[in-house]
This record gives sequence, C-alpha cells and structure tokens, in this order.
Amino acid sequence: MTKTTHPPVLDARALNRATLDRQALLRPSSLSAREAVEHLLGLQAQNVKPPYYALAARLDGFVPEDLSKLMAGREVVRIVSMRSTIHTHTADDCLTLRPFVQPARDRELTYFRKGLAGVDLDLLAVLARELVETEPRTMKQLREALSARWPDADPQSLAVAARCRLPLVQVTPRGLWGRSGQVALTTAEHWLGRPAQPAPAPEDVVLRHLAAFGPASVKDMQTWSGLTRLREAFERLRPRLLVFRDERGVELFDLPDAPRPDPRTPAPPRFLPEFDNLLLSHADRGRVVPSAHRGRAWQGNQAYCTLLVDGFLAGLWRLDPDALVVEPFAALTRAERADVVEEGERMLAAMHPGEPRDVRFGTVART
Repeated sequence: MTKTTHPPVLDARALNRATLDRQALLRPSSLSAREAVEHLLGLQAQNVKPPYYALAARLDGFVPEDLSKLMAGREVVRIVSMRSTIHTHTADDCLTLRPFVQPARDRELTYFRKGLAGVDLDLLAVLARELVETEPRTMKQLREALSARWPDADPQSLAVAARCRLPLVQVTPRGLWGRSGQVALTTAEHWLGRPAQPAPAPEDVVLRHLAAFGPASVKDMQTWSGLTRLREAFERLRPRLLVFRDERGVELFDLPDAPRPDPRTPAPPRFLPEFDNLLLSHADRGRVVPSAHRGRAWQGNQAYCTLLVDGFLAGLWRLDPDALVVEPFAALTRAERADVVEEGERMLAAMHPGEPRDVRFGTVART
C-alpha cells in the first residue's frame, strides 16, 4: 500500500517571514536601487513618491536621488503594466514585462468596446504611435487628436485604447524626486531608443515572481500580474519547485533555495507607501494583513501609507509639515513604540534630511 505524503503546511507567520525576506523588509538590503527595482519586478507607482518610500524601507543607505538619477537617465521608467496600474520598471523589464501582460491589456479593451464601435484598433495604434513619437502627448491631447479621426467614438475610450495597444511611458520630469510635471506619454521604444523584446516565457516570470513574492499559489501570481491561465506554467515547473500548502489547504510553490526564515525571526517596523506591492500581490493577503485589519489600508480607491509592526499591517502614517504622524490600529508596547520611533527617524533622515520633524503617535485609528 502506497503511503500518501502531504505537502508541509506554512502558516501565516512562516509565509510572512519568507515574503518579507524576499522583499528586503527583514533587514536593510545592500542592493542598488536599480537592482532592487529589478528584483522586485517593479514598484507600484500610481503616484510619484511611493517608489521612493518603497526603496527607503528596503535598502541600506538609500536616498531619493538614487532612483531619481535612474529615471532621469532612462534606466527606469513609469509605465502601465501589472493589474493595469502604473509601475516603475527597469528599462529591460519595461521592454519585456509589458509584452508579457499584453493579454490583460487586450482584455481590458473589451470593457470599452461600446465606446470604440467602428474604430479600427490597428489603425488607432499606428496613428497614436505617430502622435506620441512626434512629441510626448498628454491623455487630453491624445483624446482630442484621436477624436478628430473618430468623432463618433468615446474620446476617453480612444485614449485608453492607445494606452492598451501601445507601451506608453511617462516622460520626465514626471517621476523625478522634488520635481513636478504633468503626465506626458511616448512609446517605450522611442524613449529608450531600442525595440521592444519578445514576451518572456511564463515559466521565467513565475521563477522571478517566486523569488520576490513566494511562496506563492497560482492565484497569487495571477493576482499580481492581472493575467489568467497561468497554472500550466506552474505545472511545467513543478519538478523544479518545492510544494507547500497554507493553512487553508491552498497549494503553494517555491524555489528550492529561496529563504524561508524561522517564523520567530524578528521583523523590525517598516514604513511603506500607499499601494506597496507587498500588500497587493497575493490572492490571500493574510500573510501580511491580519483579518482584524482587512480593508483598513484603503478608503474607496484611495490607499493609505501603512506601518508594519512585527511584519504585519499594524497602522497608518502620514507626513505633516512638522511631524511624522503614526496611527496604530491597536496599542503598542513600549518596546514597539521605541522601535517605531527609531525606524521613523531613520526614514526621515534618508528621505527628508534637514527638515525638522518629530515622530508622533496620533489617535489610534478605529474601525
């Protein structure tokens, strides 16, 4: 009689420590800003500042100019990619990961088909490319120019179609630290001076995803990427991967040599920006977000800056003119408060040197 073996179970705390380690949140990493952006497969960048704070929470000695110089030098770019959201990617990943998620952009277009009735999308892509490669264009300018060609179509749908069909990057000064600039777009190929690359094999991206976000399920990667039907890629990789289960019985895959620290490993407080991928890249966010705090980092479509204590979501934070204000969800111990203050002072020194700010505790946020 063959004895059935069951995959080992990883509880929420074990998954938390493994993911934090790969996210460079257990200890400051010596990676450069560029290496970190590549390892993390990009940084969520709905707003300009979050990628900077994301790296400040992860990297040893990071200062905003480290990322700003990369953006000014076109070594990193801002582009719509995973989950139809803006990410900061390395130039190489921009030219490969954007094609990788193209099926999701094609699917997104189906939501706008009513406003695109009678529009030749291939012709639209050709015309939009000519427009933005002649000079960077805002979405308003794209709407107006494309509406002149298709006056009966919905202007917003026309601009969205251009964004879905073409890899449009936001040109600088948008995205530079301490600078302002409206969103103006051109193609990635034009901005970077080289052609797009073929989409990587799904298996290659699965391996990178596990290195940055694992252990992970098929649904986790689908949540992160916005793609569907990725199980076949995991199945092809199964002989090369370790298999676990979470406490609900969901199958998790992992790289054999990836770190899976002792669940008792200390996790220092971390100040994360709004929309940090740590909180967005798993179908089950319980490895970072306790059930009692589910939904507390959001209000409508607005995300708050979040505080991790002992590796888990524990509060919110904001910058006031004279203070870093921390709002924990529950009372912290004296030791936890001291650690939060120390980490807050470290973050302020890196991100806002010479700007006098205290670390203050606000009213405990209520549900």
